[in-house]
Amino acid sequence: MRSSGIGILFVVIAACSCSSVPAGLGPLETVPELDPSRYLGRWYEIARFQHSFEKSLVGATAEYSLREDGRIAVLNSGFKNTLDGDYTSVKAVARIPDPTRPGRLRVKFFRLFEADYLVFGLDAEDYSWALVGEDGRGFLWFLSRTPEISDELFERMKGIAIGQGYDLSGLYRVPQKER
Repeated sequence: MRSSGIGILFVVIAACSCSSVPAGLGPLETVPELDPSRYLGRWYEIARFQHSFEKSLVGATAEYSLREDGRIAVLNSGFKNTLDGDYTSVKAVARIPDPTRPGRLRVKFFRLFEADYLVFGLDAEDYSWALVGEDGRGFLWFLSRTPEISDELFERMKGIAIGQGYDLSGLYRVPQKER
């Protein structure tokens, strides 16, 4: 497995997670409840903001599993340039630092860098989709349990992101395939 491109992704995310909240906006309003056991499993990246560290990745997924110590193992992966391109992945560890704010997770990459992972939209009934970002509004991911979602759901997710202060002019739909 190759991890160079995706590894850079998480170094940049960690550096940017310290970004301040844009003027006129408060911190993201994260979900009031998040059951980590229901959040486990595979999530497909449906859309995201493009950044140099991730822009060549398609078919991107995140796989979450429970570790013995109670934290969450993270495996982010994707394919370089095309769905038939080279597979690349990186591992990380997530935790909920404040149980009273379960939607505000922190993810540690390479045992060195920790980044915000803020769940601000979630299908609370089925855990079939989620919106993840950070307070600076520079990073955004639309996630789903399936590689494709309906146009109606996509528009609903966009509405939630806009309502939280995101400018979606740079939103990129991620090509996906079933894995």
